[in-house]
Amino acid sequence: MKNVIIYSSPACHFCHAAKEFFKEKNIVFTDKDVTKDPQARSEMIEKSGGMAVPVIDIDGTITVGFEQSKVASMLGVS
Repeated sequence: MKNVIIYSSPACHFCHAAKEFFKEKNIVFTDKDVTKDPQARSEMIEKSGGMAVPVIDIDGTITVGFEQSKVASMLGVS
């Protein structure tokens, strides 16, 4: 099983879409709300170089934004 972390904010439509996709595909993930967790925000900036959400970390590979086909490929799901 891959280690999946999503850095998100409550107002982000793409964050919600990514989390719904993970749930539909039974992907276990850790959700870090960067609006409430300064440490998570710092981690996100270090990993992505910016403040855009979502930032998705799949076993250390980072993608910014939610492109379903790309994330599915990274996870090995369809």
